[in-house]
Amino acid sequence: QSLLDEFSKFLLDPALVDQVRLRPGAFTRDRHLTLPRIAAMMMSGMCASVQAELDTLFGQLKGLAVRSREVSAQAFSKARKGFSAELFRLAGRHLLALAQPQIDAARWNGLRVVAADASRLRVSTRANAKLSADHYAFALFLPGAELTLHASLHPADGSERQMLFEALDELDAGRDLLVLDRGYVGNTMVASLAQRGLGFCLRADTRGWRCVADFLRAGASEQVVTLAAPRAAEASIYEIQAIPTTVRLIRDVTPSGNIRVLMTNLLDARRYPAEQFGALYHRRWRVEEAFKRIKHRLRLEAPSGLNYLAFQQDFAAKVLADNLSQLLSAETEPPDATSRPNRTYAQGALKPILAGCLLALEHARNHLQTVLDAIACNHCRVQPERSYPRPRRVKPHQHLAYKGA
Repeated sequence: QSLLDEFSKFLLDPALVDQVRLRPGAFTRDRHLTLPRIAAMMMSGMCASVQAELDTLFGQLKGLAVRSREVSAQAFSKARKGFSAELFRLAGRHLLALAQPQIDAARWNGLRVVAADASRLRVSTRANAKLSADHYAFALFLPGAELTLHASLHPADGSERQMLFEALDELDAGRDLLVLDRGYVGNTMVASLAQRGLGFCLRADTRGWRCVADFLRAGASEQVVTLAAPRAAEASIYEIQAIPTTVRLIRDVTPSGNIRVLMTNLLDARRYPAEQFGALYHRRWRVEEAFKRIKHRLRLEAPSGLNYLAFQQDFAAKVLADNLSQLLSAETEPPDATSRPNRTYAQGALKPILAGCLLALEHARNHLQTVLDAIACNHCRVQPERSYPRPRRVKPHQHLAYKGA
């Protein structure tokens, strides 16, 4: 309740309009579609058609359990051109500041664990365009708190390593531990992270480093090695020193018997025991689950507009909707962490009242505890070391014309 109160104050602050307005006359007249109402509707996780979402919102504003027609979808399309997606990024930073106690409680050996990954999006922001992978979504995710720290859109022909380099300023040197998959290999990446003072744990294979192949043949459980300095040209581009980097290689055996090599710059074996890194790397999978929720449960690939501004707004708003759902449903987590809330169920349960709660409507807030009690009855059991191989298949992608009812 206190988190919602503080977040609502931010959303309803008149000064927020001046920070995100794109044209001088936007949101200066007394209209039904105010900026807080539009933002609250989009933060609730828009999945149906725009007209259906608008009618549901105005039904909530009147305290009705049914939809009410007040404005048209064309009015929403015109109004959204008056503000930038920066609105949701500002709101996201404010929400993370409010959630700092939960983030601090989920640290690993005193470090904030951050998982980085990117995912292809099949969405068209142009009329009559083919539905092909034309965007990348990149995210920095907090597996312990189950929150997205940073998210950004990129062209589909971009490099995941470059996306990570551009997001490094979002991390705190000496306090964050970056967990990476095999797509972020290279001496330049390792040197850049180490020289920035960022801890990292990444999965390495024999294609990236000869020292990894030698380590596997030796059969050791862990070994400290020195990597060659990055090339002078790359060091100049990324503004780092062309010096060698000392890292620690750790052999990790999965429950299915597969062997993988993890590389880290946390060299203190007493403070960071080797047997803890397998579970640490496994926490990276939570960012994959976050992408699944945002892309498929919240239908990111079916945007509510055909221009790039609309897609930017949808993307930032749905990342924020996922964070809001997590923070509210986290109140129902058991203390022994044997299960976690069913995030898909939580999003669906919160959707009918979330916009009203964000707008500080009393009748919506009165239903919040009932919804949280329902979420508490729908938990997913946590089974340690459970894993399933990812099947090779074409992932489902609905065309943007298909909307939820």
